[in-house]
Amino acid sequence: MNNDTTAKISYSLHAIGIENAAIHYQLSAGELHEKTIKLHQGIEVSNGALAINTGTFTGRSPQDRFIVKDEITKDEVWWGDINIPFEPKNFDTLYQKVTQYISDKEIYVRDSYVCADPNYRLNIRVITETPWANLFCHNMFLRPKPEELENFLPEWTLICVPSFLANPKTDGTRQGNFAILNFTKKVILIGGTGYTGEMKKGVFSALNFILPLFKNTLPMHCSANVGDADDTAIFFGLSGTGKTTLSADPLRKLIGDDEHGWTKENTIFNFEGGCYAKVINLSEENEPEIFKAIRKGALLENIIVKKGTNEIDYSDVSITPNTRVSYPIYHIDTIQPNSIGKNPKNIFFLTADSFGILPPISKLTPGQAAYHFISGYTAKVAGTEEGIKEPQPNFSACFGAPFMPLHPARYAKMLSKKIQEAHVKVWLINTGWTGGSYGTGSRMKLKYTRAMVTAALNGQLDDVPYKNHEVFGIAIPQSCPEVPSEILNPKNTWKDPELYDRKAMELAQKFKANFEKFSDFANDEILTGSPKV
Repeated sequence: MNNDTTAKISYSLHAIGIENAAIHYQLSAGELHEKTIKLHQGIEVSNGALAINTGTFTGRSPQDRFIVKDEITKDEVWWGDINIPFEPKNFDTLYQKVTQYISDKEIYVRDSYVCADPNYRLNIRVITETPWANLFCHNMFLRPKPEELENFLPEWTLICVPSFLANPKTDGTRQGNFAILNFTKKVILIGGTGYTGEMKKGVFSALNFILPLFKNTLPMHCSANVGDADDTAIFFGLSGTGKTTLSADPLRKLIGDDEHGWTKENTIFNFEGGCYAKVINLSEENEPEIFKAIRKGALLENIIVKKGTNEIDYSDVSITPNTRVSYPIYHIDTIQPNSIGKNPKNIFFLTADSFGILPPISKLTPGQAAYHFISGYTAKVAGTEEGIKEPQPNFSACFGAPFMPLHPARYAKMLSKKIQEAHVKVWLINTGWTGGSYGTGSRMKLKYTRAMVTAALNGQLDDVPYKNHEVFGIAIPQSCPEVPSEILNPKNTWKDPELYDRKAMELAQKFKANFEKFSDFANDEILTGSPKV
């Protein structure tokens, strides 16, 4: 960094309250890798990637994510347990404490942007306490060209200081950690947690507010890829349902693995410049694209190496089952140029139903699509969280409720309109259990799920016979290439069909109970998509 750049960045940091910091500006991935090792904050593993431990927090803390309630947000945000209001005066006090805390310290500054479509680009300046957090942002956000940095003007600022703990009594937080969005000051303030996903999802949450209200663009928690015929496919799903795995298809080009916009011009663009994948039980055989992407430049989180080696044990969940890797999108061989695609032809809603009730693939009407989008269903498996002894339903509106500041119905109406205008086919894919619930049945084989998705994409399910599910009403294809017909109807895979019927009705009741809070906002078409109870 030359003297002019140093002076320019120092002056800009002074303007936001950070004084006399030792600034590392726009370090390369290699420099951040080496800096982390030199500071004994991480190790290099056998494939060349950097492995770090995020500390106390190995996942997001939804109860400690706040939005400042002010003139911009007070009448737009869907306030409640997900979008928790924060007082502007408390934010100002906490912001001053954080900026004073990192003044005079060694910090890492990165200029980046999000939204691959230039018409929607949002410039972000990231300020982190650790070099590996800055590497995460290098991987996950889009990287400006050197000439773009000369006159770079950040619209938003993200400050992440894991070692700073708030005082709940005076700062208005629930506990020491926090992630706060301020739409008036355009700041994301994170403290007390080293989990990098808080930075990623903080930016995503900001875009989920900005794009629908000011850009007439639908933000989506989804992955996307495109085939040789320019046919875009979108994959919605919560963590662990296969969003990253199924979109990383060697026969199709990846647009992105997690966050996208669907524009008024009917294009799909990636928000990010990288992928953030789960690596629990990762293998080269099942997920070759992700496996090969983990190399020098990638950042592994909370993994364990085999004793006496620096070789990763992907099956070891000693720290957390939420082991992760971030890598720049160019680590994937098959990527879509410019990370932009055309109108989608197919949309897949992914669920890992550990009750074993939902079909492995089914086709949805527009009303059912809107209903299942608002529901955002998957199921937690026994043992993944303290106190869970049997499968538990997990409903997350729009397949991403923790990141959606507006009412879910607003996103659902935008999606429904686009689906109908573009004549998109919508599929529900169950990547979860078959032959019974978790503990009795077995997980659907990945090769079968891939075959079903491929058949849908290739139009091979367009002319096959369908049968509607007795409870959920969704249309089940009666045959699919490369998939045994007997597994297509889940009831056929259960030893006790009557038990299946009872459990299907129980799950349907859970859907209905969850949807009650949205029913006042749903039109007749959406309500016809509900299960028949």
